[in-house]
Amino acid sequence: MAADVADTGVAAEELKQFIERIERLEEEKAGIAGDIKDVFAELKGRGFDAKAVRSILRIRKKDHAERQEEEAILELYMQALGMT
Repeated sequence: MAADVADTGVAAEELKQFIERIERLEEEKAGIAGDIKDVFAELKGRGFDAKAVRSILRIRKKDHAERQEEEAILELYMQALGMT
C-alpha cells in the first residue's frame, strides 16, 4: 500500500487531502474544547460545582437501564461496606 502512494501522484494527493482534513478537524476540536472549558469556568463563577456537573454529564450519556443497573450495584456495594 505504501508503495502505491509513492508511485502515483493521485494517491499522494488523496493522502494529502485526508491529512489536511484531519488537521482542520483537530483545530476545530481544540476550539470546542476551549469553549467547553470557558463554559465550566462560567458555571464555577456562578457557584455551581464543576465536578458534580461533570458527573451529571457522564450519567446523562447512559441509557436508563444502564444507569439503573449501575446505581443498584453502587447501592449494594455501599450497603456491604456499611456506608448507608
